[in-house]
Amino acid sequence: MRHLSSLLQGLARSLSVGKERKGSGSGGDGDGDGTAAAVLRTSGTLCGEGSETFSAVYSRRGEKGVNQDRSIVCEGFGSEEDSIFCGIFDGHGQWGHYVAKAVRESLPPALLCRWQEAVALASLIEGEKKLCDCQFDLWRQSYLAACAAVDEELRGNRRLDAVHSGCTALSVVKQGELMVVANVGDSRAVLGTASDDGSGRVAAVQLTVDFKPNLPRKS
Repeated sequence: MRHLSSLLQGLARSLSVGKERKGSGSGGDGDGDGTAAAVLRTSGTLCGEGSETFSAVYSRRGEKGVNQDRSIVCEGFGSEEDSIFCGIFDGHGQWGHYVAKAVRESLPPALLCRWQEAVALASLIEGEKKLCDCQFDLWRQSYLAACAAVDEELRGNRRLDAVHSGCTALSVVKQGELMVVANVGDSRAVLGTASDDGSGRVAAVQLTVDFKPNLPRKS
C-alpha cells in the first residue's frame, strides 16, 4: 500500500461511461488533441463532463476463453466531491470471472463502511483536528478490514469455488491531495509522469509490487 500526495489533481469530477463513443466537439488542433479524441472513441471510456481530463478502461480477452477482467470507477466516493475510487480485478481459475465480479461489487461498499467507522472512532478519540494527520492510517486499517470481510464473504458463497478460483484486487482511492494505492495479487499500478530530464517525455513509475509466488517477501 502506497501513500502519494499532490498527484492526479486534474481527475474528472463527473464521469460517464461511453461505449463505442464517437467524438463530438472533442477534436482539436495538434497531435495531443487527436490522440485524446481517438481514446474517447474506444469502448469503455470514462470521460469528464465539462472537463478536459478523462479516464479510459481497456481490456483484451486472452486465449484462455472467458475474459476475467473487471473494473470500476466510483466518482464522488462516499458522497465526497473530491473523492474517487478506481479498481481492477483480474480473475483466475474456472470461476475467476465470477469472483472478480463479486469483488468488484463488494469491495467498494465494504471499504467505505470500514472507513466511515474508522473515521467516527478516530474523531472521538483523537478529535477532528488530528484526523488529517492520520488519514492514511485510517485508509490502511479500512482496507485490511474490508479485504478480510470480502474474503470471508467469498468463502461462504456456495455458488462460487473461491478455494480454487480467485482474483487480484488493485484499487486507488484519491481524496483531495491524498492518494492511497492498495494491491493484492500481481496486477500493477503505474503512474505516468513528466520525466526529470526536461525532455517532455512521459516516464513510467511503478507504484505497486507484483505479489507472485517467487517473491522473497511473500515466504
